[in-house]
Amino acid sequence: MDKLKRVLSGRDTEEPSGLAEVVDSTSLGWGTRVKGFIACFVIGCLCSILGSCLLWVPKKGLMLFAGFYTLGNIASIGSTLFLMGPVKQLKRMFEPTRLIATTVMLVSI
Repeated sequence: MDKLKRVLSGRDTEEPSGLAEVVDSTSLGWGTRVKGFIACFVIGCLCSILGSCLLWVPKKGLMLFAGFYTLGNIASIGSTLFLMGPVKQLKRMFEPTRLIATTVMLVSI
């Protein structure tokens, strides 16, 4: 059955490498990707809002704000990994037209 799949997909001349097997076995369906995106994005927004609310706590408010707001931003940005995939997103982030914006965003975090 595997040989038939390889022939139909055009990969009949070479055996699949270990990396190809990992990629094939870990790919997510579209519904799972959307659910992961929504969950990560909601968690990121909640952390950002919580950080903003904790800004007014005496003495430790600034540290709590920085921590929660940073986690919220990382989770929100990470949520798009579910939709595009990590390699594709990193390639797009570091394109020459987006390099300055990516650098500023990463340094700001």
